[in-house]
Amino acid sequence: MPSVLATQYESYEVVVADNGSSDDSIAFLKANFPSVKIITSATNEGFAGGYNWALKRIEADYYVLLNSDVQVTPNWIEPMVDVLEANPKNGACQPKLLSFANPFNFEYAGAAGGWIDSLGYPFSRGRIFDVCEKDEAQYDNVAPIFWASGAAMMIRSSVFHELNGFDHTFFAHQEEIDLCWRMHLAGYKAFCCPQSIVYHVGAGTLPRGGRKVFLNFRNNLVMMCKNLPLAELAWKLPFRFALDAISAWKGLLSGDGYFFTAIVKAHFAVIGFALGGKIKRSTQPKSLISLDGVYAGSLVYQYFIKKKQYFNKIVN
Repeated sequence: MPSVLATQYESYEVVVADNGSSDDSIAFLKANFPSVKIITSATNEGFAGGYNWALKRIEADYYVLLNSDVQVTPNWIEPMVDVLEANPKNGACQPKLLSFANPFNFEYAGAAGGWIDSLGYPFSRGRIFDVCEKDEAQYDNVAPIFWASGAAMMIRSSVFHELNGFDHTFFAHQEEIDLCWRMHLAGYKAFCCPQSIVYHVGAGTLPRGGRKVFLNFRNNLVMMCKNLPLAELAWKLPFRFALDAISAWKGLLSGDGYFFTAIVKAHFAVIGFALGGKIKRSTQPKSLISLDGVYAGSLVYQYFIKKKQYFNKIVN
């Protein structure tokens, strides 16, 4: 919070949306940061539902969705505003996200801008699976991306509401990727603006464990069901189920039983969503590889078979 309040920008308001917290968060804010506006919800609707609830109550040209586990730099807002102001179809952008613990490295949740491969696996400029690169200014250009990180995303308020915000059924994890996917389908673009820098702790929403694995796998597959053309979905979804099964068995054989269980539960949840009519299909799906920030090949093949662990070794 001290770094956010030290932001050097002429017109901004800090609002803390308390998403049904059960600790002393509100009392702490009132005692230590009395100038900050607080809005409170009685229930925890997760990242997705919580932001949907909060942003209906906030009027602004641009929203910055900012996790509580970040430290911003003084001039982080203006470069992103400049990117969005350049074209009305520039719908969202993110800063360069570096690790709070290791400031010379990119941070997992977005790095220098989110991409996705042809099978729906998300990755970033500067982060492939669990490998985070050292920041050596190799991604310091403003560049179109597929998804902007929810840890520090700037988005046009009009675009957020036009798309009805996040899919609340996601609760947490990959809802920003789904939103950006729908944004692309509606004709908008997303960018990374590395002239803006934010340091992220990571894993502040949910700690590593079965619940996190479940949400990541379930939401990723649901997102594909929503946004892929049926002709692509018909073969990509079974293929993804098979690849997920390999990951599950690998986890089980390496002693991570929770990983196996979480993926199995995720698959049954996706089937349940489909049978229960909870998956709202896009009205204007397009081939995934026709969109910005999409690698037309397989990230799994490049990483695990060809042993390529850096973005610029995979995407030329």
